[in-house]
Amino acid sequence: MSDSAEPHRVEIEYCTQCRWLPRAAWLAQELLTTFESELDELALKPGTGGVFVVRVDGEPVWDRREHGFPEPTAVKRLVRDRVAPGRSLGHSEGKQG
Repeated sequence: MSDSAEPHRVEIEYCTQCRWLPRAAWLAQELLTTFESELDELALKPGTGGVFVVRVDGEPVWDRREHGFPEPTAVKRLVRDRVAPGRSLGHSEGKQG
């Protein structure tokens, strides 16, 4: 069961012109595996113009134009902070400087 009663939705908008669907799908799989009980929905949204944005409940948490392509661990931390604050991410968190 979720830590909060609120439903959470993650959206990954990716550029179809750049053929970034495999990257978006892989990141989606990572997030769904990690947050299987916290997320109610994960959507892949086709876009254009080099877009690669991850949103949680409508708020952007990662934008390729500002931060480059994300490492899954970085995105997991950002998603966790919104959907399951205080939850440990296990071994992947040990890499924080």
